[in-house]
Amino acid sequence: MQEKVKIKNRKGLEIIGIVSIPKNPKGLAFTLHGLGGFKEQPHIMVLVDALLENGYTVVNFDATNSFGESGGKYENATMQLHYEDLMDVISWAKTQNWYKEQFILVGHSLGGYAVVQYAEDYPKEVKAVFSYAGVVSGELSYKTIEMFEPEKLKAWKETGWKEDKSESMPGLIKKLPWSHMEERLKHDLQPNAVNLTMPILFIVGENDKSCTSGNQQSLYDLVPGPKEMHIVKGAPHTFREPEHLKELENIFNKWIQKIK
Repeated sequence: MQEKVKIKNRKGLEIIGIVSIPKNPKGLAFTLHGLGGFKEQPHIMVLVDALLENGYTVVNFDATNSFGESGGKYENATMQLHYEDLMDVISWAKTQNWYKEQFILVGHSLGGYAVVQYAEDYPKEVKAVFSYAGVVSGELSYKTIEMFEPEKLKAWKETGWKEDKSESMPGLIKKLPWSHMEERLKHDLQPNAVNLTMPILFIVGENDKSCTSGNQQSLYDLVPGPKEMHIVKGAPHTFREPEHLKELENIFNKWIQKIK
């Protein structure tokens, strides 16, 4: 069974999501895309399908201030607002008859940050976490851009805007203000990693120049609970090639099957 849902977040913006319920569900999972992403992206759907096949009810939604169906404007996106959307969706889910704790959290990039942050803040509610190329901290984000794209970082700071072509939506230009980076620098998952006692999976592309394997390692090393990290050879930040998506599916599926 699938149902399209509309939820108001704490800012009064509409969040659009899809709740998919398999026959005889054994648990619940939430999935969250990254900055500028949307719920139907191929790498998100690979994860949704794997969860459904393993008997989990899945809440897959578009965060606000992105390019999906939800409200808001991309230039207003921040790490905190992305996280608040996840919190608001979970709060809404708690009023539904299919809600079940503990649940699994799955996120990519900025969504990876949000799901780990929730697990740190509310560990008793969370069964397991998957951070796929997740943002670890604003400081590491800054240093990564400084390393790979110093001229772009300089221009962003000087002009006040960063412009990128969307690879998921050809023809779309994504514009972020410098205030996004200033807000991002306030966030860091590392200090409270001690709370991550539940199983956690990290996957990152070998060629990721946004949330590098080194960034993931810095958080992985601090996690006290059962943990795995996989680096997908030749893959970028967002997996699009069939072989990378297949490897993502295989690793995630094997991990899900180990979660009791």
